[in-house]
Amino acid sequence: MNLDQISESAWTSVIQGARQDKFEFLGLQLLLVNLRQRSRDREISTQDCIRELKMYYTKYGRLPSVERDFLKIVNPDYTTNLALDPRETARRITAGQRLLLAGEEELLAGLPSGNWIGGTIPYFMAQEGGCLCKDKIFVTEIPGEFQACTKHYTASELPRIYQDAQEGDVSFVILPADSPAHAEFALHAPRYADFAMHPLVGWVAGVDLAMLGKATPKVFCGGPRPLGDGAAVMRVRLPADRLAHIKIINLFQQGDGDTIRFPATGFSATTAVVNGQEHNFAEYLQRIQADTRLPLVASYCGAMVNVSLKGVDPRNGRVDFYAPVVAGVEYKLATPVQDYVSEFEARLKELSPDHVLFSCNCILNYLHSKLEGRRTGAIVGPVTFGEIAYQLLNQTLVYVEVVKVG
Repeated sequence: MNLDQISESAWTSVIQGARQDKFEFLGLQLLLVNLRQRSRDREISTQDCIRELKMYYTKYGRLPSVERDFLKIVNPDYTTNLALDPRETARRITAGQRLLLAGEEELLAGLPSGNWIGGTIPYFMAQEGGCLCKDKIFVTEIPGEFQACTKHYTASELPRIYQDAQEGDVSFVILPADSPAHAEFALHAPRYADFAMHPLVGWVAGVDLAMLGKATPKVFCGGPRPLGDGAAVMRVRLPADRLAHIKIINLFQQGDGDTIRFPATGFSATTAVVNGQEHNFAEYLQRIQADTRLPLVASYCGAMVNVSLKGVDPRNGRVDFYAPVVAGVEYKLATPVQDYVSEFEARLKELSPDHVLFSCNCILNYLHSKLEGRRTGAIVGPVTFGEIAYQLLNQTLVYVEVVKVG
């Protein structure tokens, strides 16, 4: 970092405490208090304070937490969730930062080994709004005070994903779309041992929609080798006084139409039981002229869980889904959402972005709600082929809020 880009007025505001910056590195926190006191007592000039801070950076600037603290001096709006060019992303990895990454395969494959996991997707909700961004990587940085380690799970190992978590862990997981691991987790996660006993959150990697059928989603686990199957997992150990809350924002509610049940669990269905009567589901959707942009919605003890329609084939009598329908669960087609962004912003009024560690949104929300160039409040993150909040979800926004307890 070039400290010459920091203006004297920026240095002065930090030294005098005029800005409400929250620094991470204890040594810098104590040094600043010392400098402020000495400056007020006129024992030291502002220029001397600046020189001491520059010397401090020269000595400790290789530490990621110190780098982040000085970036806040450079830019008070510095954030740990943003789209970066590959070179800056690589620099952060080399500096030892723990990262969750999203981007094009060739960009992720060019990064050095380190403490990171990633998945392919070129769609982001960035500070400037939704975008298709093929030359940037979306970076979510795990704070320096949190411990973190990575592990790759094969599809057959996924049933241990909850059991392997330790007390105080929050687990981030990325799965490649349409892989055996994706199907395994989607179909069976609620039956895994210790299901929902530990926070587990993440997303499903995808590709540029223009490349469907030509490219396959990949995940990365600690290095530049792309993996077409399995799960990339980062376990993050929170301090004893912190707790992770996994939350979803689902703008869809069950409509007041027919009640729909399915005789079998799966990513496709031919038969559905509608209001107690058996129907071919594809013919039924065609007959009622269903808006297939709207998901099926089930109530899970008050939480609305969506299953999005992937394709309707009346000729072969088959409907495909982006997440599995569950046998015996009661579904209804969703009520339409008039204006996604305004509805979303209304739901975010109570949320403090300062507490959000990670978030992701669904590619179907991005498409159907025309989010390109539009902001969804202060919440940013990758736009994915599926969201994970304990289990696979569709057409939701998922986020992790870290709060102080005790």
